[in-house]
Amino acid sequence: MLNFRIIFRTLGFLLCGESLVLLFPLIVSFIYKEGDSLAFIYSTAITLSTGCAFIALTYKANKKIGKREGYVIVSIVWIFFSLFGSLPYMFSGAIPAFHDAFFETMSGFTTTGSSVLNNIEAMPHGILFWRSLTQWLGGMGIVVLSLAVLPAFGIGGMSLFSAEAPGITTEKVNPKIKDTARILWNIYMIFTVAQTILLLLGGMSLFDAINHSFTTMATGGYSTKQASIAHWNSAYIEYVIIFFMILAGTNFSLSYFALTGSPKKMFRNEEFKYYLLLILAISILIAIGLAISSNLGIEASFRTALFQVVSIITTTGYATADYLLWPPILFGLVFLLFFVGASTGSTGGGVKVMRIVLLVKNSYYELRRLVHPNAVIPVRFNKRSVNPQIITNVLAFFFFYVTVFFLSSLIFLFFTDTFETAMSAVATSLGNIGPGFGTVGPSDSFAHIPAAGKWFLSFLMLLGRLELFTIIVLFSPAFWKK
Repeated sequence: MLNFRIIFRTLGFLLCGESLVLLFPLIVSFIYKEGDSLAFIYSTAITLSTGCAFIALTYKANKKIGKREGYVIVSIVWIFFSLFGSLPYMFSGAIPAFHDAFFETMSGFTTTGSSVLNNIEAMPHGILFWRSLTQWLGGMGIVVLSLAVLPAFGIGGMSLFSAEAPGITTEKVNPKIKDTARILWNIYMIFTVAQTILLLLGGMSLFDAINHSFTTMATGGYSTKQASIAHWNSAYIEYVIIFFMILAGTNFSLSYFALTGSPKKMFRNEEFKYYLLLILAISILIAIGLAISSNLGIEASFRTALFQVVSIITTTGYATADYLLWPPILFGLVFLLFFVGASTGSTGGGVKVMRIVLLVKNSYYELRRLVHPNAVIPVRFNKRSVNPQIITNVLAFFFFYVTVFFLSSLIFLFFTDTFETAMSAVATSLGNIGPGFGTVGPSDSFAHIPAAGKWFLSFLMLLGRLELFTIIVLFSPAFWKK
């Protein structure tokens, strides 16, 4: 039987943590004096009171977290964080409707970046800071953060880590899971500070630089401007953001090895090489197309192509151009990137490059096995044989991903009148990307989607952020048996 006491006790500590985080946008609101301070005071009080109540009511809980409890905690913590994270939007009147506020917050914490806002510059600075902060927290993972904090309260974390990161490999950089979480968060903060400084040098204000560093490293894509990065029309700013989007889409364990004197481990990594190769190849193809079909010069064509390709493949979702205005073959290439994603162990969403590579390799080797039925031809990755169980996991993931995508696209036709919008809204939510095609393109928002459609997309964001299995397993009858 599930240990519900430890589930709610863990949620209590996490909600108390969220209430403390809400103090940062409160400080911003005090600085700018825009009238949203009370919204954060009320939100902090409600969130802290609820968290303390959960802790007080479960003080006798058995502190052992099993695998099943881990899956439940990881699944519902995003929902609870989004529920309470919606309060500042509603109390301030920035997003008065609950379904819209929840959609915006879930999109933030899952680093999807889809928005219901049509006039971002009109929002108070405190609200914009909270919006960016939700992505920064969700980027490295609320639960990974808890691994570095909860052990202090006697609550273990390995089961939480395996549930929050159910990918192909979990390469720890330190034998202790809580130390791993702390190391990764330190790298995350170092990159965030470095990007902030570079954006300041490019002419951004301190407020804009911090917000965009938050949402770049989280591969979230929320901007403080309605026109996104195109607002600055700066090649320098675009190249800085491109560089840090690529870093954010790289396995953070590789970044750790590079920073600690072992850069060869990064450049020898097969996934990293395919990740860079894919970015470069698609960018060159699109750049050639843009140079031929538009008045852009060679450098501008390459920069525009590179920015959009990196933004989509890392699932960041920033925009410097409306790719819906490109020739069909070019935004067709962009749409294919919706189903790739960044590297495993990164803040990016999507299928992940490693899974794509293993899928292609397994298909190729399967053809060779048909020709040589008696030969033993294992799939190799990073010069090592891949466990057949991992291949099975990849095939199962891909099957579920494609099935969920097509079924969800059909369901979403109830909420929109074009199949293009339905497919892209589902793809961008499931892949945690942000902008899509049709009426949810980079120049539009999700404001016009019906309330029921926003709830549905919010569920897909969570499903994609937790890489399907963590959520799907909860619907299995076997999971709830003793």
